[in-house]
Amino acid sequence: MPLYKTITVDATTALSVWKIEEPFEELAKSVQLQPHHQVRVDGMKSDIHRRGFLSVRHLLHQHGYTDADLWYDDFGKPHLRDGKQISITHSFEFSALIVGDSAIGIDIEKQRAKIMKIAYKFTPIEEYRTMANDDAIIRKLTMVWGAKESIYKSFAQPGLSFRDHVIVRDFRLDALQTTARVQFGLRRESYGVTFDEFEGFTLAYAQIQVQ
Repeated sequence: MPLYKTITVDATTALSVWKIEEPFEELAKSVQLQPHHQVRVDGMKSDIHRRGFLSVRHLLHQHGYTDADLWYDDFGKPHLRDGKQISITHSFEFSALIVGDSAIGIDIEKQRAKIMKIAYKFTPIEEYRTMANDDAIIRKLTMVWGAKESIYKSFAQPGLSFRDHVIVRDFRLDALQTTARVQFGLRRESYGVTFDEFEGFTLAYAQIQVQ
């Protein structure tokens, strides 16, 4: 069972990461899906997406939940029936989720050069032109994207712009943490963001900060 890692964030918040190595049939053996979730996974054409979907159900089990405890609102944000906060992510051979009492978000991304081509969509790329080399730029941009994606999942408001509404405070690569703020309409929120890197992937998770 490839539970890759677990992190205790604080007394009420924990996350876990799964490395998806099993075939779909093995992952499906011990998972019972709600009918509408079964329809959803049956309709997926990508094998890695199907396996990722099921690996998340195994991660739910690690936190004491089953698929029956999970539901999604009209925005696509996941919720737990006991009122705990949850966020879910999946990228290639990794999936992860975080559960806690406060508003949270999580994202995992593969570090790839293509992010330099789309960076202008979510952050001023000129901020990173002075970094030592392309590898450092790719790492930094992937972190910034992960921070904004995790905050977007937590904030969960249609129309939120990564570039215009989510501001990530600059940070050193070796710090592996930063803060961010969201300014959207009448809402103002601050988040703490933490990063982890492994096997060419970047994990980011954000927690809302009490004002």
